[in-house]
Amino acid sequence: MSPMQLTRFTDYGLRMLIHLAVEPERRAPIQEIADAYGISKAHLTKVAWDLGALGYIEPTRGRRGGLKLARPPAEIRLGTLVRDTEKNVALVECMQPDGNCIIQPACGLQFALQEALEAFFAVLDEYTLADAVGRKRAKLAGLLQIVSS
Repeated sequence: MSPMQLTRFTDYGLRMLIHLAVEPERRAPIQEIADAYGISKAHLTKVAWDLGALGYIEPTRGRRGGLKLARPPAEIRLGTLVRDTEKNVALVECMQPDGNCIIQPACGLQFALQEALEAFFAVLDEYTLADAVGRKRAKLAGLLQIVSS
């Protein structure tokens, strides 16, 4: 049995935003982020497109283009971000809108799992992107090979 896991889309989105939060005023090309994490540029382009539509980043085309955070890192709540990027957080079938479990009318598991899911998001709501970068900004810059301009 696999543990609860965020989608690859959310994982890549979090990584992209952490990369951008290291130097929030700097524009980073998608290729730079893809190279830093060893992720395909095509995957990250889709993530960037969606994060732009959701208001998390400002993409700019052209020679001096790239991605930049649309808001300060301290204003980006991790719980909100995960809610925005995870299309389905139902932990079991009975939590699905079209769930079809024979014991659903008499089972209390759905309520326990819903409470656990709410607790998960309540904890994430306490943290921001700035917290994810924290005091390790310089170390992150080195690991991601971000060169200040």
